[in-house]
Amino acid sequence: MAAERDAEGEAAARPLLTDFYQATMALGYWRAGRAQDPAEFELFFRRCPFGGAFALAAGLRDCLRFLRTFRLLDADVQFLASMLPPDTEPAFLAHLRALDCSAVTVRALPEGSLAFPGVPLLQVSGPLLLVQLLETPLLCLVSYASLVATNAARLRLIAGPNKRLLELGLRRAQGPDGGLTASTYCYLGGFDSSSNVLAGQLRGVPVAGTLAHSFITSFSGSEVPPDPMLAPASGKGPRVDLVASVKLWLERVCAHLGLGLQDPHRGEQAAFVAYALAFPRAFQGLLDTYSVWRSGLPNFLAVALALGEMGYRAVGVRLDSGDLLQQAQEIRRAFQTTAAQFQAPWLEAVPIAVSNNIDEEELARLAQEGSEVNIIGIGTSVVTCPQQPSLGCVYKLVSVGGQPRMKLTEDPEKQTLPGSKAAFRLLGSDGSPLLDLLQLAEEPPPRAGQELRVWPRGAQEPCTVRPAQVEPLLRLWLQQGKLCEPLPSLAESRAFAQQSLSRLSPAHRRLQSPAMYQVGRRPVGGQLCVPYTPLPSAYQPPPLLPAGCTV
Repeated sequence: MAAERDAEGEAAARPLLTDFYQATMALGYWRAGRAQDPAEFELFFRRCPFGGAFALAAGLRDCLRFLRTFRLLDADVQFLASMLPPDTEPAFLAHLRALDCSAVTVRALPEGSLAFPGVPLLQVSGPLLLVQLLETPLLCLVSYASLVATNAARLRLIAGPNKRLLELGLRRAQGPDGGLTASTYCYLGGFDSSSNVLAGQLRGVPVAGTLAHSFITSFSGSEVPPDPMLAPASGKGPRVDLVASVKLWLERVCAHLGLGLQDPHRGEQAAFVAYALAFPRAFQGLLDTYSVWRSGLPNFLAVALALGEMGYRAVGVRLDSGDLLQQAQEIRRAFQTTAAQFQAPWLEAVPIAVSNNIDEEELARLAQEGSEVNIIGIGTSVVTCPQQPSLGCVYKLVSVGGQPRMKLTEDPEKQTLPGSKAAFRLLGSDGSPLLDLLQLAEEPPPRAGQELRVWPRGAQEPCTVRPAQVEPLLRLWLQQGKLCEPLPSLAESRAFAQQSLSRLSPAHRRLQSPAMYQVGRRPVGGQLCVPYTPLPSAYQPPPLLPAGCTV
């Protein structure tokens, strides 16, 4: 593989971001003369997260960037040498120095695909020693990305298509890398934007934000702006003293709201004026620093109306405490009456944003029909995935030297399917997924209209299904170290994820007690390709056969 610099790829993961036993196994393979044996691993998960029936595949872009820049530096090899036995052969260390991914091939689900238990997210093939070394970083890059993308998708499903979702979780994330990953894949999962500036710079995530209470509390009201004059939005006409105009408007607003002029906090007023002078075309107010009704709302209205006289339009307000739904209703009514009082119809539609430890339950309340909330900022509950902190992805060997390999184990859930496999999605006549099918790669692919005998995961008997459409799931992305096709942009993967979710049946898409989507194995010559042990009943609810599938 030709050496190439990719700063983002190098930042995604480094070769030594791995478990020590990968290095010890590498030495074991070397001494056994098996370093170059052709091998294939599969990366998959065993259960859908959060008690749901689907996941979103994510992290492929980071994996491919990592693989294309993979190279152990001299310092890396020296450190490994210090941890390995002192009699480790110099030839082994030289082999490590020469490693790159020019012999690695990757098939994978496209980023943003629906993913289900047991179906490979990635298939990685290449020399045994090398593809073993790749296990931990690939798991690290895929597991959390897919988990947080799925979490974001759930929140999008609750919010519906019309509420704007803003990811605010950087300060709550598990470190800088976790923060960047979360912001990236929350966007893929359906959020509209992120507060994370680095995610905007490196990944193209739309960046948005409001302002903090600290900005407002930093003003006492005695501050004098260096230049209080503001030109009209049209650029024509005399400049206006915004401070003086806001004072006049505050008198009128307080009279309209039945407040005394002493009620609005002077420091808050000064903060709003300072922000408006800096961002006249993007003025927004944080209303709950002191009192929403006695201070935040009248101060915001005074500044917004003063700007409105000059042709500017405020872009929103934010609430960060209290009963967010009820306050949004009351603020909308105040906007409507104030708009009518002062002939400012644009004020009626000023967006209302809310934040404050919003989880799935509170989001459902804020998204209900009739809610006046327009923008919902979510941090902790999306980036930390508190319902389930790990997707539990695994990376399992399925063949060496063209011969299948299988893990039997004492736990039926941990048994693996041997051999290189192909995966297909069987679709109904309306385009909705019926089930995913796994079969040996050398078998002929299923065809639309063909009656297929399939053994669904967890079922006691096989069933037959006749798909109207068949989609291959695993695409070739990297062949012998070379990228096979351009990677879609993050925005394109986001759109693909939303399209994929829209095709999933409501029974599988619902978040509480969903019908379990089926993954089936195709028998070979009337027999299963491997011994099959049904999962224990405690593992998941009794499976529901998909529509169009009959025993």
